Amino acid sequence: LFDMMAELARVGLERRLQEFRQHRKGWEESQAKVYQDRLELEIKLIDQMGFSGYFLVVSDFIVWAKEHGIPVGPGRGSVAGSLVAFAMRITEIDPIINKLLFERFLNPERVSLPDIDVDFCINGRDLVIKYVVEKYGKEKVAQIATFGTLKAKAVIKDVGRALGLSYAETDRVAELIPAPRQGFDFSLSEAIKMEPRLAQYAETEGKQLISLALKLEGLVRHTSTHAAGVVIGDRQLVELLPLFVDKEGNEVTQYSMSAVEKIGLVKFDFLGLKTLTVIHTAIRLIQESLGEQIVLEAIPLDDAKTFQILCAGNTTGVFQLESSGITEITKRLKPNCFDDLVAILALYRPGPLDAGMVDHYIERKHGRQQTSYLHPLMSEILADTYGIIVYQEQIMQLARELAGYSLGEADLLRRAMGKKNPEEMAKQRGLFTSRAFERKIDMKLAEQIFDQMETFARYGFNRSHSAAYALVSYHTAYLKAHYSVQFMAALMTLEMGDSENTLKNLNECREQAIPVLPPDLNYSSAKFSVQDRKIRYGLEAVKGVGEKAVSHIIEVREKGALFVSLEDFAERIDTHMVNRRVVENLIKCGAFDFSGDSRNSMIERLEDVLKAAQSLGRQRNTNQIGLFGGQAPKIEIARRAQKLPEWPVNQKLAFEREALGFYISGHPLEKFRKDLAKLGAKTTQQLREIGKTGQVKVGGVATTLRLKNTKKGDRYATFALEDYIGTIETIVWPDTYKQVA
Repeated sequence: LFDMMAELARVGLERRLQEFRQHRKGWEESQAKVYQDRLELEIKLIDQMGFSGYFLVVSDFIVWAKEHGIPVGPGRGSVAGSLVAFAMRITEIDPIINKLLFERFLNPERVSLPDIDVDFCINGRDLVIKYVVEKYGKEKVAQIATFGTLKAKAVIKDVGRALGLSYAETDRVAELIPAPRQGFDFSLSEAIKMEPRLAQYAETEGKQLISLALKLEGLVRHTSTHAAGVVIGDRQLVELLPLFVDKEGNEVTQYSMSAVEKIGLVKFDFLGLKTLTVIHTAIRLIQESLGEQIVLEAIPLDDAKTFQILCAGNTTGVFQLESSGITEITKRLKPNCFDDLVAILALYRPGPLDAGMVDHYIERKHGRQQTSYLHPLMSEILADTYGIIVYQEQIMQLARELAGYSLGEADLLRRAMGKKNPEEMAKQRGLFTSRAFERKIDMKLAEQIFDQMETFARYGFNRSHSAAYALVSYHTAYLKAHYSVQFMAALMTLEMGDSENTLKNLNECREQAIPVLPPDLNYSSAKFSVQDRKIRYGLEAVKGVGEKAVSHIIEVREKGALFVSLEDFAERIDTHMVNRRVVENLIKCGAFDFSGDSRNSMIERLEDVLKAAQSLGRQRNTNQIGLFGGQAPKIEIARRAQKLPEWPVNQKLAFEREALGFYISGHPLEKFRKDLAKLGAKTTQQLREIGKTGQVKVGGVATTLRLKNTKKGDRYATFALEDYIGTIETIVWPDTYKQVA
């Protein structure tokens, strides 16, 4: 296994070096030795730790995916620090030019199981797992179980239900739990400290509910299959651990991920990353509409236009940079190189934000704050982050340069600093300062340096992960900067099942002056497509129009001529495949507007047209007439029907919204946009991002109104408040409802 792995890595590195010679600006042949030396060192360490087979397995299924057209991410986590992984096509990020360390991934002085997480396109992930099952044997491969626990909101609702409280009351209490911050949920005890109304409820009428909920919070509630975890054994897994079969018929471990690792099995994470699907859909659309072939690996990382759109805050659809908070920081920081993007992803976290590290980075980058170093040796390591320790790898490099640590020892120091164990820290402090003193660094200065490293180690982020994901961010930004129409069409295709995101993307297209054409039976594809620098709405994005109906419509269209009328369409399609609801929604959204008839007229005669089409279909089935034989009696209803005027604008828009989930040819609020701005109204998007309680002003259209009764019989309402950016669910409790009913 070692010989196979070493050979693959050496051949792979030579291929990478050849690519550098062709594409990398300023490449000098003398640099090749740095790569070759690093590779040999890594190969030796991997052999010592006995992980040659692991690298072969991971490389095998990743290369298989790439060769079968399944998009794979450039890497994630600390594996991006491995040159062997880069050479074997496991990762696509150069660890040397990006200053990444192998020992952050595998430490020969603290041997632990390797952990390579892999991002796949969401449409291809299951195919890769299927390949692994077939290659290594169904009895040796299983997905890993996960155990869902009772979190704060869920435990309140479950306990409330058991106590016989109304849904409305438990929902009201659960809503008092603060929204997650940076993806982390607050516990019930934390929520009680943060929310005075919850604390008061816990002391009064909710005493029993809250006390029981606090006891049950965190307990296991249910078992499910882990979204990504897969385990491969060297023998039948039933010899090593118990299994169960999930709803889909997959074999799943009865142990959680941590327990699977404790018994010595190696897990693999097969993750689905939607952004990869967007990137590769955009590349396909570029090829189809412009005839250009985009090779991601050949995209220059210093493209001025890409950094221009980031500096302008034009980040809708840009991986990891979409939220208002990180967009604002990006605009302030004004990135002009890839290293800046890596830093943004590492700094935009609660710790660095609260510690003011982001502000210091921005001020130093723009020369408004002086960059200083406690020791000259620190300048080379910290120069690209303006003297601020941003990454865990920098802690390791400082320990090596200032105190002569090996990188393995430096990784142990990094871990100790991150865990803040007082005894271990006292031991490491003595070791660091004495070794630094041996290297002619003053003892007092060594203490200061150690203190600085310890402070920043609390916030240090894994540079390998940040660099790998920054590459995905850059690729999306590059495609948006140079091929905005194709990129937005790809983004809308991915998110077409989500009305809110589609609305956000439509708004982005309007801001970028990209025309979005409504669905059209003659020109729309199943998904969103590009036609003459315009985006054409996809038929599958129309509500109630399924994949089978769309496939049938496109097949009929391609066999014959373009459709000319509702009657022509009804004659040619199979009414068992395309039912009344499908045709009705296609009319309401504008897909039949090519006919020149008003939508009102077509809806009015739809019933008769479909009955005639079904009758025609029965005649065909009994062979009384030939399909498309030219002898078929034509449906004449169109000529007999009275032409009706179009619906009033508001009604037309309402039907459009019913069929698509939003308005496309206009918006009832559009004429009030300036007035709402003058009134200080927030948009629904801004409302979400406030993330705290308090009064806000928002303007919109009330849609999907539902009237309900509490357990006491009091009437209240729920509705979706929609503006031209998005929607937000709204509850009108009984007291308020009485005033505004």
